[in-house]
Amino acid sequence: MSKEGTQLQPTLLEAVLILFGMLIIMGLGIIGLQLSPVVPILTVVFLLICWAKIRGFSWETINQSFVVGIKNGIIPLFIFLLIGSLIGVWIMAGVIPTLMVLGFKILSVRWFLPSVFLMCAFVGCFIGSAFTIISTVGLASMGIGVTMGIDPALIAGAVVSGAVFSDKMSPLSATTNLASAIAGDDLYAHIKNMLWSTVPAFLISLVLFAGLSFGHAGASLSKITQTADILMKHFTISGWLLLPVLLLLVCAWAKIPTIPTLFLNIVLTIGLTLITPRNHYSLAQIADVIQNGFKIKTGSSEVDQILNRGGIISMTSTMTLIIIALALGGLLINLGIISTVMDRFSKKVNSTGMLILSTVLSAIGVNIFIGEQYLSIILPGTAFKQSYSKADLAPEALGRALEDGGAVINYLVPWGVAGVFVANTLNVPTLHYLPFVFFSLLCPFFSILSGFTGVGLKRAIK
Repeated sequence: MSKEGTQLQPTLLEAVLILFGMLIIMGLGIIGLQLSPVVPILTVVFLLICWAKIRGFSWETINQSFVVGIKNGIIPLFIFLLIGSLIGVWIMAGVIPTLMVLGFKILSVRWFLPSVFLMCAFVGCFIGSAFTIISTVGLASMGIGVTMGIDPALIAGAVVSGAVFSDKMSPLSATTNLASAIAGDDLYAHIKNMLWSTVPAFLISLVLFAGLSFGHAGASLSKITQTADILMKHFTISGWLLLPVLLLLVCAWAKIPTIPTLFLNIVLTIGLTLITPRNHYSLAQIADVIQNGFKIKTGSSEVDQILNRGGIISMTSTMTLIIIALALGGLLINLGIISTVMDRFSKKVNSTGMLILSTVLSAIGVNIFIGEQYLSIILPGTAFKQSYSKADLAPEALGRALEDGGAVINYLVPWGVAGVFVANTLNVPTLHYLPFVFFSLLCPFFSILSGFTGVGLKRAIK
């Protein structure tokens, strides 16, 4: 925060009223009036600017607030551009159609939801990126499930639950490494300690998805066969087209960062497109797919809806919303609103259970008010770290609370970076799939339960 911002630090009552006012405006707009989050968030940004000027903040401080917020999202925004391109070329080359046809053969209708949950969780642990899993394996699973007649919200819930599990438990995950670093514990000790909340959340999620799958046991197999025939008619279906999936795993194993991994995958997929006999795409057509996405008319509107997507342009609405949400977060941080509440919050805890509860709720609050996954780990971690030391709790206890309230919740926030990405990629509104992301909903509960019961709560070694 700037020197001016420190001098004009809002009172606790002021900060609380601002945050509750934000929730009311965004809640009425998004949930009550069913608006896109863009206008309600812009309204809040405008009102915050008005408040800042009345309070005495300079235009320089207000403008700097936008920079503070948006700079945190530069890397994710660029990754989204690449993922849009990757989705387009994966469909064009036949990678997504191949995954769908393979999925039709190996995934049963009765156990489809738990199978998707397990598949995304397992593959994701090797890749370490929930966004990558959602935009590849998750997108293919959506195509399979929609063909089977399963509610897209249920499929999205299973996909996101599995992807979030992998994002939480993989040593390659950026959020897992960040939470470990902020808490100051060993990465693998951090992952091991998270099992206390992760395992019960995982098992209950698996049971719930299995139960929900029984309602779809009568899905039409003829429709599945028809869709598979359409895909095989219009695309090359080959084991060679699984090479881009293998490359994702290899890059993850080699610890290559996300951006070069996506570039390499796009290049490999374009190469496969050019050498596949049935494909007749010119470089101009490939460039158009990268920019505008893949377009096809198969004669089936349902199949077309699954395949006509991807491209950089498809990510522009996502990126617009994310930029606005990050700007809002920058205002809340730079004007001292978040720090005023969190500093007072962290000083009021008087028991171990309340400390864990406060950390988890603070991380959830940052997700709701700022919408940025990394900040939901960094801000509460910084605010509560000293309190954990005073309570004789090990760093692993803080790290787990940060993950269970921060990393897993961003996917459930309609204006959050991850929530916007999922809704755009899987074409399912955040509030529709939210009730079915069981893993994300259960993790905070078990983390808080551990804090009050002491079960699995790691103490500092004296």
